[in-house]
Amino acid sequence: MRFPDGFLWGAATAAYQIEGAAHEDGRGDSIWDRFSRTPGNTVNGDSGDVACDHYHRFESDVDLMADLGLKGYRFSVAWPRIQPTGRGVANQKGLDFYRRLVDRLLMRSITPMVTLYHWDLPQALQDEGGWCNRDTAERFGEYAAIMFDALGDTVPFWITHNEPWCASMLGHFRGVHAPGFKDLRLGIMSAHHMMLSHGRAVAEYRRRGLPGQIGMAPNLLPAYPLTDSPADRDATRLSDGFTNRWYLDPVLKGSYPADMLADYTRMVGELDFIRPGDLEAMGAPADFLGVNYYRRRTIEADPTMDMGYRVHDRMPGVPTTVTGSEIVPHCLTELLVRLKADYGDIPIYITENGRVCKDEIGPDGEVHDPERVEFLRAHAGAVHDAIAAGCNVKGFFAWSFMDNFEWAFGYTQRFGMVYVDYETQRRMPKDSARFWGRLAQTNLLEAAEGAGSSEAPGALTGTQPALVTDSEE
Repeated sequence: MRFPDGFLWGAATAAYQIEGAAHEDGRGDSIWDRFSRTPGNTVNGDSGDVACDHYHRFESDVDLMADLGLKGYRFSVAWPRIQPTGRGVANQKGLDFYRRLVDRLLMRSITPMVTLYHWDLPQALQDEGGWCNRDTAERFGEYAAIMFDALGDTVPFWITHNEPWCASMLGHFRGVHAPGFKDLRLGIMSAHHMMLSHGRAVAEYRRRGLPGQIGMAPNLLPAYPLTDSPADRDATRLSDGFTNRWYLDPVLKGSYPADMLADYTRMVGELDFIRPGDLEAMGAPADFLGVNYYRRRTIEADPTMDMGYRVHDRMPGVPTTVTGSEIVPHCLTELLVRLKADYGDIPIYITENGRVCKDEIGPDGEVHDPERVEFLRAHAGAVHDAIAAGCNVKGFFAWSFMDNFEWAFGYTQRFGMVYVDYETQRRMPKDSARFWGRLAQTNLLEAAEGAGSSEAPGALTGTQPALVTDSEE
C-alpha cells in the first residue's frame, strides 16, 4: 500500500508525560502536578516530576527520531512553563526551551506540530475557577498569542486542544483526571470555555497572518448500538453527542447540536454560560482536524446509569490489548468516512494511535513488540483504505514516541515505540520504532506474512456508526 506523496509520518508526546524538570527554570505548578501529588489519584503515587527527563535530553531524543527516520513530531507546550501563573509576561527560559526544541527538529528535517494544551492548566488559574471560569478562555488566547509570536515563523502546524472531552468530562464530571471534579454541569461549562478558548487562539493566529495551519485534536471512536432497538439507537445518539458532537460541531459547523442542547438543559438546567457571539468565535474556520483514535465502543440503553446508557468496551470474540481495549482497525476507516460525510473534506491528521504492550528487554538485549507492530500496521492499512475511499488524510502520528507517565496509571502502562528505563533514563528503540521509521522513509506499507482482512472477528457490521469517543465512562 503506497501512501500519497508528502504524507507525514511521525510520533507524538505530551509535555507533562515526558519533560520532567517540574521545578526548574521558572516553571509553575499545573493541575496535574497538584492532582498527581494528592494521595490516591495515581497508581503508586506516580507523578511527572521527572518522567523521561526530556527537558534535559531533548537533543538526543530528537536525534533518535531522526536516526529512526521519522518525518514529524507532535509535542505539547507546558503552559505553566511559559506563564507560571497563567497570565502576564512570558517566562523567557520556558520560551527558550521550546525554541531550542523546534530548532533541533528543523535541523534534523523533522516537521514540528505543536499542541498548545495537553491538560496541564496552570494551578494558579485553577485556583480562580479553571476552565469553569470564563476568564480562562481569555487567558488562553493571550498564552496562544505569546507562542505564535515566539514560534509562528518556524512551526507549520498548531493544535489548540488535545482531547477536550477528556479534559472537561473526565476532569470535571467523572473525576478521574485533574482537577478531579464530579459534576456534569461543571463538565459542560468547562467544555464550553475550552471551545471558546480554541476560537480565541484561532483568532490570534489569523490576526498575525502566519503561514502555517491551526486545528484541534479530539479523541474519537466509532460506537455502535448493541442492538437495533430504538432505545439502544437513541442511547448511542446521546453518547455521540456527549462525547463528540459537542466538540466537533461548534468548531466545524459553528453551532451546538440541537438535541444535546435540549438534553443538557433537561439534565442540568439552563446553560446560561453560553453567551451571544460565543459560537461565532468557536466556529472560526480551522485548517485541519486532528483525530486521536484507539478503539470503538458499543452502547446499550440503561436507565439506571447516570447518562442513561451503558458502554460495552469488550465484545465477545474481538481481540484486545493487554489492557482489554478492543483492536478494531476497520472502525478507523469507518470513522474517517463518517467524518467526511458529516463535516466535509477538511484535511485530517491522525494525531494519536497506539497500544499498551507488556514490553520487556529480551535475552538479546532488545525490546521486541510484535503486537504493537501489527497494531500499527493494521491501523495504517485502515487509513490507506479511508484515503482510497476519498478521505483527505494527510499524516499519521503514532502514540507514543517513547514510554512515559500515563496520567492516572502512572508508569504502569507502556505505549512507547522507544523503551525508557526510568531508573537510568536509557532509551531503547523497540521493533515498532524501526517499523514506523521504515514506513516514514518509504511511504510504503507492506503486509505482514499471512495477513488477511483487518476486520476483527465478531465486529458489528452493517450498521452505520455514530462518532463516539473512548473513555472511562
